[in-house]
Amino acid sequence: MAFEGLSGKLQNLVNSLKGKARITENDIKEISRQVKLALLEADVNYKVVKEFTENISIKANGQDVLKSLTPGQQVIKIVKDELTELLGSVQSKIAFSPNPPTVIMLVGLQGSGKTTSAGKLANLLRKQGKKPMLVACDIYRPAAIDQLQVLGKQLNIPVYTIPDSKDVVNIASSAIREATIKMNDVVIVDTAGRLHIDDNLMQELKNLKNAIRPHEILLVVDSMTGQDAVNVAQTFNEQLGVDGVVLTKLDGDTRGGAALSVKKVTGKPIKFSATGEKLSDIEEFSPERMASRILGMGDIMSIIEKAEEAFDEEKAVDFEKRMRKNEFTMQDYLEQLQQIKKMGSFSSILKMLPGVGNKLKDVEFDDKEFVKMEAIIQSMTIQERQDPKIIDGRRRKRISLGSGRPVPEINKLLDSFDVTKKMMKKMMSNGGKKGKMNFKDLKNMDDLKNLKMPF
Repeated sequence: MAFEGLSGKLQNLVNSLKGKARITENDIKEISRQVKLALLEADVNYKVVKEFTENISIKANGQDVLKSLTPGQQVIKIVKDELTELLGSVQSKIAFSPNPPTVIMLVGLQGSGKTTSAGKLANLLRKQGKKPMLVACDIYRPAAIDQLQVLGKQLNIPVYTIPDSKDVVNIASSAIREATIKMNDVVIVDTAGRLHIDDNLMQELKNLKNAIRPHEILLVVDSMTGQDAVNVAQTFNEQLGVDGVVLTKLDGDTRGGAALSVKKVTGKPIKFSATGEKLSDIEEFSPERMASRILGMGDIMSIIEKAEEAFDEEKAVDFEKRMRKNEFTMQDYLEQLQQIKKMGSFSSILKMLPGVGNKLKDVEFDDKEFVKMEAIIQSMTIQERQDPKIIDGRRRKRISLGSGRPVPEINKLLDSFDVTKKMMKKMMSNGGKKGKMNFKDLKNMDDLKNLKMPF
């Protein structure tokens, strides 16, 4: 996961300051040195690192620890504020046109993930109430048009193409007219890329820009390319002019330096980040939330938003009532697993909990195991799902045959269910008064260490 190494180093730095009554000049020098090394190892631009550490030194030097904060918290607050500022300070959104359709043009190098990002962005905007149309203007890369059409079919979003046409200006212009007629209020244009920036690529993009006058030009950047991504962003912005950046593959690189450099170097905000392979794995980029994740403070708001999107409200109310009565069954377990799958990877969700991310860096959660778990539970009878304690050796053999999973896996699933039931009961207790989930009860991490995938 992006920033994992940086996050761990910064959290270790804060832990080293525990017990100090005051931040001294020597502390500030050591903090600056450690932060500098951590950022450089994360592949952050050197000039950005230099300015960042200077700002921390100026703000932290000579400050008494606030009464409500420990020295470590004081330092982390300063670093968090600087990180937030570096990432863009405030969240930047798409400027939708008052006269639809809003035209969004995606640009970038080949392999950066433009086509997939087009589908993800269309899916996200549709969830926000928009009616998007995708436009296939990558006429050079083999199967690029087919790929966009497959994505459109999966999402049930229209894809505009003109078979065998090599005129991208005509394709895009015709698509906008079609969108106007069919009341599509957002048009997302997937353009061609190259393995490197060249004059032909830029001229084609300039011609397309002048013809369709997009409301937003979003540069799609592969965050795994490190400083090369920043250089690409700077060149595209200078020659074409971009309105924002889409960072892809943030789940595949522990450095993440591109995210920390691109805004400062180009002056253009990061508007979206993609963190996985699923078409739902994209989110509006929030500088403050990302800074909190990097520093291990968690991101409860993103968890809440994902849950609100994935969970059925009536089922959630019913589930809470059942939990209060300690009636958590294997059927509930199955339904919760299915809802969690909709939210994204289990590991990414847990790492958004405050103080959890760094502690889970060595714990593996394979989301493919959900399929095995579903098969086992679906092979149980209604009675067995309601009361798993009745599942004896004979029943386990039958469930094994029905699910195609060995008996030891059934045993491990039942053990995992017991651990989960106890953990959920503890989270719901909150002193036995309010009946709401209480994450503080899990602060010592003992429960999460026991909450391992069954297989």
